[in-house]
Amino acid sequence: MKDMKKFLSILMILAMIFTMTACSQQTTEDNPVEPENETPTPSSDIGEYSWSLGTDSPEDTVTQKYAEKFAEEVGALSGGKMKIQVYSNGTLGGDREMLESIKGGNIQFVVQTTAPQVNFMPKLAVFDVPNAYATIEEVRKAVDNESFMKTINNVYKDAGYHLMAYADQGFRVMSTNKKIETIDDFKGQKIRTMENANHIAYWKALGANPTPMAFAEVYIGLQQGTIDAQENPYEVIVSSKFYEQQKYVIKTNHIPHLLSLITSSDLYSGLSDAEKAILDEAALNAKSYAREQADSRVSDRVSIIESNGAEIIEINADVFTAMQEAVQSVYESIKEQVGEELLNAYLGH
Repeated sequence: MKDMKKFLSILMILAMIFTMTACSQQTTEDNPVEPENETPTPSSDIGEYSWSLGTDSPEDTVTQKYAEKFAEEVGALSGGKMKIQVYSNGTLGGDREMLESIKGGNIQFVVQTTAPQVNFMPKLAVFDVPNAYATIEEVRKAVDNESFMKTINNVYKDAGYHLMAYADQGFRVMSTNKKIETIDDFKGQKIRTMENANHIAYWKALGANPTPMAFAEVYIGLQQGTIDAQENPYEVIVSSKFYEQQKYVIKTNHIPHLLSLITSSDLYSGLSDAEKAILDEAALNAKSYAREQADSRVSDRVSIIESNGAEIIEINADVFTAMQEAVQSVYESIKEQVGEELLNAYLGH
């Protein structure tokens, strides 16, 4: 009898252990325990930010769409924690003022062409080499090269900036009231340029009379005859309605109109890895979007120009060769500024 009681007691103990184990397993399955050493989710490393981004371009341009897409992507990827307000039309200042404001921390991002940046970073003159590439696809391949991108970002870093990405608006072309049929037709034309020594040297080498002028004054300058011509991508010619004051658009395709998305080195280096990853991905997405916009809009802008009475003039091979020969001094000057190694890297030599 004692043996039987002992046997029953053992069975009861075993049954209790089995029940407790089963309940424990069910609880674990229903409410899994997070591993103690699991990497925190990215959101835990993302702070709350309210930033500003400035451009010196009108709303209906690839420049502005690039800026807005970047802001949109940053907001989406950060779950709304990182907010960017975009300002167009030089609201936050001209190109030079915005570059200075980034260094001073007054604004955080800028989308602008590389031309005015040469005054702050002389080696960016590498992009001022005239007629270096025949197609915009070749230009994109050159600037997207990982080794070249790393080299160029060091140029920005040394000046206190951080380059996020390059998009573009195709090539820059010339608009004028004088038909260009020979290289001599460039002579004496008062053409508005940006405040860039290499651009000025290029037009002087062609015999033109380059005149730096704030972008906001260009239309009035053309209207009042202060200047005869200007040079910009098709996108800008249409958005600013320069075709209203010009008879011809000359396909000089002299340099690509690269659009840089930049911030300050201090801002970027001060972010967490998760925050940097968001900005990097947003910049990549915005770059791809901006390039698609640029490609789809060029032919449309040409149609608008022509439908408003301006004529598109092709540069024939002989004139193009004459232009290249006339501006050899510009090539040599740029080589001295940036160094043969950087120039060859950009040109793919």
